[in-house]
Amino acid sequence: MENCKEASTPIATRCYLDADETRVDVDQTKFRQLIGSLLYLTTSRLDIMFSVCLCAKFQAKPKESHYMAAKRILKYLKGTT
Repeated sequence: MENCKEASTPIATRCYLDADETRVDVDQTKFRQLIGSLLYLTTSRLDIMFSVCLCAKFQAKPKESHYMAAKRILKYLKGTT
């Protein structure tokens, strides 16, 4: 993630996250750790609150699309101070 491009918004403007049963499952523990870290950041960064909570809904069965959306939040955080 150190060499990634920065994102201008924490979530895509036309992003619609749903259960997405067709995609590949990702490691549930890794996804929960990422969401937990992002939830900790929401205490000081209110601009990511909606995006993090949207991704947090899918902690039971995270798919590749949910993980990519959470990584986009990290890209956004890299580009802002």
